[in-house]
Amino acid sequence: MRIPNPDDLRPDEAVLVISVAAELSGLHAQTLRTYDRLGLVIPERTRGGGRRYTLRDVALLREVQRLSQDEGINLAGIKLIIELREQLEEARAALSEARSELRSMYEAAERAERATSRTGMSAPSGVRGELVHVPRSTQVVLWRPRNERGKD
Repeated sequence: MRIPNPDDLRPDEAVLVISVAAELSGLHAQTLRTYDRLGLVIPERTRGGGRRYTLRDVALLREVQRLSQDEGINLAGIKLIIELREQLEEARAALSEARSELRSMYEAAERAERATSRTGMSAPSGVRGELVHVPRSTQVVLWRPRNERGKD
């Protein structure tokens, strides 16, 4: 069987059969089956149940082997490390998304402030309150303290 050129594959493209993934990772196919059973590296499955590995899976297999052989970490510890890394990546992605949303909110507030100052708009006389941003909305709402609501 011809081993595909890794440069021709996308990192998350699940196309490698177990024998090819074993060859690329330098491990025995039975080791890959064991890692799958233990939940360390879980490949995608075909309809028939065959394992299909990605280049990302192969890199993870190499990392598992390195942690086991070079660092002396047992498989339970490696599984925990993998789970914590995944959680860290999810948290980083969520933080990045929150920062982006916050940046957009600040930009929208600045645009609204500039537009208000250009037009000279102000709240109607006798109305006190402040503009507040309503998350996940493009609406701007005039907020008034409870004791001033309904006095119009």
